[in-house]
Amino acid sequence: MKAHEFKKASKQIAFDKNHRKTIDFNIGKYDMAFTKGKVRYKNLELAKHRAAAIKREVLNNWGKYLIEFEKNSRANGAEVLWAKNDLEANQHIITILKENRATLLVKSKSMTTEEIEFNYTAGSIGCESIETDLGEFIVQVAGEKPYHIVTPAMHKSKENIAELFHEKFGTPLKSTPEELTEYVRVLLRKKYTTADVGVTGANFLIADIGGISVTENEGNGLMTTAFPKVHIVIAGIEKIIPKMSQLGLFYPLLAAHGTGQQLTAYNTIFTGPRKSNEIDGPEKMYVILLDNGRTAVYEDTEAFEALACIRCGACLNACPVYKTIGGYTYDTTYSGPIGSVLTPFLKGFKDFSHLSFASTLCGKCVEVCPVKIPLTDILLTNRRKTIEQGLRPEAEKIMMKGFSLVSSNRNTMDMVPGSLKNFVTLPLNLTGWGPKRMMPAFAGKSFSAQMKQLKKKKNKSNNQPD
Repeated sequence: MKAHEFKKASKQIAFDKNHRKTIDFNIGKYDMAFTKGKVRYKNLELAKHRAAAIKREVLNNWGKYLIEFEKNSRANGAEVLWAKNDLEANQHIITILKENRATLLVKSKSMTTEEIEFNYTAGSIGCESIETDLGEFIVQVAGEKPYHIVTPAMHKSKENIAELFHEKFGTPLKSTPEELTEYVRVLLRKKYTTADVGVTGANFLIADIGGISVTENEGNGLMTTAFPKVHIVIAGIEKIIPKMSQLGLFYPLLAAHGTGQQLTAYNTIFTGPRKSNEIDGPEKMYVILLDNGRTAVYEDTEAFEALACIRCGACLNACPVYKTIGGYTYDTTYSGPIGSVLTPFLKGFKDFSHLSFASTLCGKCVEVCPVKIPLTDILLTNRRKTIEQGLRPEAEKIMMKGFSLVSSNRNTMDMVPGSLKNFVTLPLNLTGWGPKRMMPAFAGKSFSAQMKQLKKKKNKSNNQPD
C-alpha cells in the first residue's frame, strides 16, 4: 500500500511546475552557498576522511562511548533516560511534563522529536508545544511536517508564506520576508519568557564531558533553554562523538555541507542544569537517549555505516530523485538518500522497502557526504534484502526471470526482430514508463547483426573471405 501511495504521489508532484520552480530556486541557492563553503577548505577530502574515521571508531566502540556519556552527564546533574522506541520516549515525556505541571513548552528544531511525534504527545496531555525555528514554525502554522531535514519550509516561496501568515495572523498580504520574520520574533519572545519547558535535540552527544551540542542559525535554541525551568533533550543514540575537541572538525563540515557557511551562527554546548553558583539556565535537565530502530541498523553488517550520518542534508540537495519528487512523497521523517537507507530499518521493510528503489544510483549522494557513507552500496543491499524477504511484486520477479533468460544469450536476443520488440514494449508508454516520455525504439536489426553485416560488407570490398 505504501509503495502504491509513493508511486501515485511521485507521479503527481514530479510534473507540478510550481513545485519544481520553488525547489529548483531554493536548492539552487544552496548549491551556490555550498560551492563557496567547500572552497574554504584547503583539503576537503582529508577533513571528510578524518570525520569518517572518527565516526567509524565510534561505531566500533558504540556502547563504551554511550556509557561514558551517561556517566558524565549524570555527574553534571542531568537525568539520563533511555528509550527503546517512540512509545518509551513519549512515556518519559508525558511523565516529565506532568511532574513539572507544564502547560506551555518551546522547542528548537529537532528531527528526532519529529520522528517520535513529540508535538502530538505534548498536546495530548494539554501542553502547547511551539516550534521556534522559523522554518519549523511556518510548517507548524500550516499544519504540515518538515519538508527537508535542514530546511523545513523549502517547498514554500516567500509569497506562499505571506499568504499563510495573512490567513492565520492577519499580517499584510504583501509583507516582506523581513517583516514576517520580525512578526514571528515578537510573537516568540512572549512564548520564551512564559514557557515552562524548553526542548532541544542534539547535533552531537559529547562523551568525555557529558555535553549536548546544539547548532542553529537563529538563536532560538539558546532562547529555548534560557528562560524555562526545565530543559528536555531528545537525541538519537547515533549522535555520540568521543571528545569535545573533535567539534573543531565537525562544526565546519556540518556548516559547509548543511548551509554553505564557514560556521553556523550559534554553536552551544549544554553540560547540565543550573549550578548552585549560577543565576541563569534551567533548574532541571533531562536527556532522553532514543534507539527506535537504530540498533537494528547497527546490527546489520551492510547498513551500519548509515549511523555515521550527521544530518547535514547534503545528500538530499544533491539527489535527482529528491529534487524531482520532493520531501513529502517519501512519507517519512527522513527523506532523500539517507532516509531511503534508514527508514526500512526504523519503520520496517514491509512498508518502506520501496524507498530503497527510489534512487538512480548515480552516486552524487556518496560524493557529497561529509562522513563518507556508502549510500548507494547500502541501497543495493537493501534492495537485495527486500527481494529475499519476498516483498517485491510477483510480476516483477517473472519479468526479471524472463529478461534474464532472453538477455543472457546473444542468440535469444537476436531471435526477435526489432519491430516485434517495439510492439511488445509499446504498452510501457501507456503505463509505467509514460505518458510523459517514450520508450526508446529498438533498431530493426540488433547490434551484433549490424556488425556482422558491416564486417561482411567490408570483407567483400577488400576481396576477403567472410
